[in-house]
Amino acid sequence: MCDVSNYAVGAVLGQKFEKTHHVIYYASKTLDAAQCNYSTTEKELLAIVFALDKFRSYLLGSKIVVFSNHAALKHLLSKKESKPRLIRWIDKRGR
Repeated sequence: MCDVSNYAVGAVLGQKFEKTHHVIYYASKTLDAAQCNYSTTEKELLAIVFALDKFRSYLLGSKIVVFSNHAALKHLLSKKESKPRLIRWIDKRGR
């Protein structure tokens, strides 16, 4: 699960066991001055990239589900044309 504010991003790594979700790891970081100027959609994607990088060792070889409250991300990921920075972020996650 990922979320953002105007000044920070946060993520929670969890797993479902016997129909109950259990937290494994909480992570957050403050945004630098340039990142504070990102659009909301860019910040939401930044939170996902942050979480995938932070939890990488836990996620390798596993099926993952990312929860975000930002509906525009689904549209963004299906668009053929996006901002170059977002395309690089998406491409980086696919490797």
